[in-house]
Amino acid sequence: MSGDISPSAFFKAASNAFSETIGSRGARPELVALLCAQAFDSFTQNVALQATGAPALACQGECAACCRLRVVATAPEIFLLARFISVNAAAFRERGIMLGKRIADADQAVGGLSEEQRLIAQHACPLIEGELCLAYKIRPLACRGHAAFDKALCLAAVRGEAVEAPISTPHLVVRSLVQNALMAALRRAGLAWGLYEVNRALNCALSAPHALEQWISGEDPLTNARIPDFDLIEAAAILDAAATA
Repeated sequence: MSGDISPSAFFKAASNAFSETIGSRGARPELVALLCAQAFDSFTQNVALQATGAPALACQGECAACCRLRVVATAPEIFLLARFISVNAAAFRERGIMLGKRIADADQAVGGLSEEQRLIAQHACPLIEGELCLAYKIRPLACRGHAAFDKALCLAAVRGEAVEAPISTPHLVVRSLVQNALMAALRRAGLAWGLYEVNRALNCALSAPHALEQWISGEDPLTNARIPDFDLIEAAAILDAAATA
């Protein structure tokens, strides 16, 4: 959000922009990539404005410390990742990386765990290879919004030590605003708009050949991956209140 616009105004503008994209593109597979590109660009541009003058981040894309945390994402983000994995499956297999199996194994191991349980499990994201994210350029908003100022403290916190790692507030706030704006637009369009645990949702999407088409038609093929602590009714009331504030 630019310096002369309130969070409420930013949310409304972003949500309307997402709705315009949905309205102009309709129920077509390319809608997923367009919405994600719009969300990621909005996050990048606005977090840069909000973080002006803040200390330098320790996160530079070559550290997988936080990639043991539970990650949640919207359906478009899940389907974008699933397509990336499917398209590049053969290339990854040539390098000995069996992403489909990794994701299925991760789903079985940690897909149903809470945030606290996931931290205790210390199970790395299946997209991590040698401390690098194989899908870094299209990582979800949740990953983009977790940005630390101190690498050592971040590593300690992820290990479960009793320390407080300083996290960038602008990243958290802008991530939340963009994500909520996207969910509000999806809800208005009659598309599944909840939040899903990434491992389980990816396994659902990769296991069902027509999952994307089902989602575009208004169904929710990712239902089993919904995080239990996300109350759709409560979230809908919050989004409605934000839209009329």
